[in-house]
Formats: sequence, C-alpha cells, structure tokens
Amino acid sequence: MSTGAEGQPRRIAISVEYDGSGYRGWQAQKHDPQVVQTEVEKALSKIADEPVSVTCSGRTDSGVHASSQICHFDTTAIRDPYNWVMGVNTQLPNDISLSWAQEVDSEFHARFGALSRQYVYLIRRSSFRSALLRNSVTFTHKDLDPQLMADAGQCLLGTHDFNAYRSAQCQAKTSVRTLSRLSVHYHDGLIAVHVEANGFLQNMVRNIVGVLSAIGAEEEPVTWAKQVLDSKDRTEGGVTAPPHGLYFLGPTYDASFDLPETVRIPQIARDILRTDPLECGA
Repeated sequence: MSTGAEGQPRRIAISVEYDGSGYRGWQAQKHDPQVVQTEVEKALSKIADEPVSVTCSGRTDSGVHASSQICHFDTTAIRDPYNWVMGVNTQLPNDISLSWAQEVDSEFHARFGALSRQYVYLIRRSSFRSALLRNSVTFTHKDLDPQLMADAGQCLLGTHDFNAYRSAQCQAKTSVRTLSRLSVHYHDGLIAVHVEANGFLQNMVRNIVGVLSAIGAEEEPVTWAKQVLDSKDRTEGGVTAPPHGLYFLGPTYDASFDLPETVRIPQIARDILRTDPLECGA
C-alpha cells in the first residue's frame, strides 16, 4: 500500500457498478457526458477537490452493464475509504455507484495488472417481453437448447485467434486471446453464458453468444462455432447479440495486492450461476 506524505500522490483503487442502459459505453470521448467514465471522473474530482483521471480494467460498450469495474487513480487528496465511497456516491447519478475504495501500492495497475476478466450474458426464453427486465436480460422467442450451446462453446476454450469473433471496428493489435472458462447454465427459463479470459476483444462476448444462440436455435450445427473460429473472418459469424444482456463481472489480480472482492455477481445472475454448468456431451 502506498504511504505518500501529505501533498504527495496516492494511488486509489475503486470498484464501480453501473447500469449501462443510458450510456454509450465506459470510455470518455471528448468529455462526453453520456459515457460512464466522464461521470465517475467528475464525481471523484468533486470529492478530491482536484482533477482526477481514472484507468479502468476493461472497457465496456454502449448499453453493457458492470457489477465490478475496477479502476485506479492518483490523487494528493487524503480521504479514508468510507469517505471516498460515500462522498463520490452522492455525486453520481443513480445508475452508477462505487462499491469500495482502497489505497494501493503505486505498482498496482487496473488494466495491465489484471490476470483475467469475467463476463456473464443472460438470455430469457419467453414468448413475450418484460417491461421490468427490458434492460437487464435479452429476450428471445426462440426455443434455445442450452445443451447445444454448451457443447458448441467447448471448441472456443484455450488460446485461439478470435478474429472472427471481434467487431470489424476493433483496434486491438492482436486478436489472439486465451479463453479459460465458457460455461452455460440454465435455470427457470434463464440461460447464462459465463466466460473468463485473459482479455476480450471488442464485441467478442456478444459475438460468441450470437453464434451459440444460432446453434441453440438449431439454425446451425454444433460444429459451426469451430468453423467460424477457424475462418478468422468476422463475416462468417452470426448476429451480434444485444448489449443489455451482458454484464462485466470484473477482473482478477494477484493476491499480493490484497484487494476487496473484485469479481462480483449481480443479483439478477446469482441464482443461475449457483447452479452447476451443463456438462458437455450430456
């Protein structure tokens, strides 16, 4: 943990939760007030009484939610963790909040220090949409088979070139990523696709879910997921799934940083993620 003297910069780590429905993503674009980063920096600057710039663990796209977006910032302001959280939350809109704050060593980096990142995508099988859940899950009238989705997803585990599963506008220098988890859960009409990787490309999770959904609807065979992967061609993939069913659960870090909980499951996904994932080939 940093122990800078008064007037010397301190590094603070925070966990940010947000409903992304009303925002054009996380990253600031010329101080765009409709991105989450702008709101967070504005609130932090108010409480710190000085300009604050944050670095996040992973950008989210327009409409995507986060239950634990980890960020860090440097400041000369001296506030205890409770006052950072309570003070900043009074300055934030109701759809963004801080869960915790902690002073950390200057070597901590929210983005480059992350060992892995996790997302969950929620799909509700229903013949009608819900007014209350319209921005919380993706609704489909199709009779998706979650077992087919689970079987198809296994070919994506491991280290691969995911060029076919990223947005055509993705600016990442390499499309090689290592997917360490892809589990499909089913409970009470809700399907959850839980993924973990060392990093994700733009729209990567939503494109994976788009392919798995087509397979679950039996519009494509189980082998199609691998065919898309092997093609390395985005045009061979399926429709990008909508953003509002996607939640960034947070990153993992080396235990030596002794951070509070950095991966958090949102309430809406807790019951389904407590169920066992579907076994492949079952």
